[in-house]
Amino acid sequence: MTKLFFLPIILCLFWTLFLHLNGVPLKQGKKGFIYIIAISMTLILSLLFLLWLTAGQNLRS
Repeated sequence: MTKLFFLPIILCLFWTLFLHLNGVPLKQGKKGFIYIIAISMTLILSLLFLLWLTAGQNLRS
């Protein structure tokens, strides 16, 4: 689960590499970084909520 927190970092690094290889300034790719972080945080928070929700079931068994 902790590896999931590296997802936004890795995606941002790939996005930076993509922008650099295509000659696009980072300022123009700012919206891509925002999307990457927003989607990744939504995914992480959803999974954390599901872990919290099901934590009681794991203790009973």
